[in-house]
Amino acid sequence: MTNKVIQENCHNGINMKAMQITAVCQLTPESAALISSELPIPTPGRGELLVKVAVCGVCHTELDEIEGRTPPANFPVVPGHQVVGTVAGVGVDVTKFDTGDRVGVAWIFSACGNCEYCQDGLENLCPDFQATGRDANGGYAEYMLVNENFALAIPDVLSDEAAAPLLCAGAIGYRSIKLADIGNGQPLGLTGFGASAHLVLKMVRREYPDTEVYVFARNPEEQTYALELGAIWAGATEDIPPKKLAAIIDTTPVWKTIVCALEHLQPNGRLVVNAIRKEDRDKDYLAHLDYPKHLWLEKEIKSVANVTRRDVDEFLQLAARLNLQPEVQFYPLDEANRALCDLKFNKVRGAKVLRIGGSG
Repeated sequence: MTNKVIQENCHNGINMKAMQITAVCQLTPESAALISSELPIPTPGRGELLVKVAVCGVCHTELDEIEGRTPPANFPVVPGHQVVGTVAGVGVDVTKFDTGDRVGVAWIFSACGNCEYCQDGLENLCPDFQATGRDANGGYAEYMLVNENFALAIPDVLSDEAAAPLLCAGAIGYRSIKLADIGNGQPLGLTGFGASAHLVLKMVRREYPDTEVYVFARNPEEQTYALELGAIWAGATEDIPPKKLAAIIDTTPVWKTIVCALEHLQPNGRLVVNAIRKEDRDKDYLAHLDYPKHLWLEKEIKSVANVTRRDVDEFLQLAARLNLQPEVQFYPLDEANRALCDLKFNKVRGAKVLRIGGSG
């Protein structure tokens, strides 16, 4: 479909299906946090691609947007930042992609490119960082726009369904591993075992074959799944692992895991918190923080803030080389609310992906 045809379709009133966040609310099994809408198919401007969305991953950050921990600046907005599709139209001055190319769109929608952070390769820290599906319409729709400089080529060996979770859950896990700075053979802990952690475990088993992985998960099903994927030990958040750990990556939305993880670190150990926000429901758990027990002996806490395009691109290439295949559960677009409820209320095994349209 050419850009000209897209413009004609818009003028003729042809719309697309989309799910939108219209206000901050608490997600419950009885509520519909996302509203089904029909919107005009957007027209790409200068340097932009119109992407026909094939699939879009479902992320806990969508819950943070809906429930107000990292709310959209404006409503309504189409969420979704693990987008895979094909270029259906291009704006003027597009040089990197053509119609029919397969592309991905991750959490990073744009950054200024000029500040000290962008110049140092830390565009994830840019004060003008814009997030896909929060600050701009994302992939819970049949079409979306993205600047060509923030679209990513998807390796041919990765299917749409496999690639979608890699764009956020995988890429943020990859950045977490880099920040954890472990060496092969050093024991690693993972707190929480959803989309990101299960990909981290798969990656570590291949790239750090002598590293033992210990998993702290909220229910027996997740613990069993972790052991199936190669974890040497799995237990609850409060359980004490057989040994102290060189690093722990926390992928949960709660505070309790931070305090518990610090107790399990070796001297000079590092806790990497892979969460854009923490929920308030157990913030009082921080009252249990004890300096000698949890922080002394040069333990370190490091947060992960967003991702860079380089993170995503490097991880896509690594995943293609290692043939990393996330476990995926599928939902149609109009069941996005059910997918989010399953994510929030403990029904997690691998990643969740919305099937929206064909990409061929």
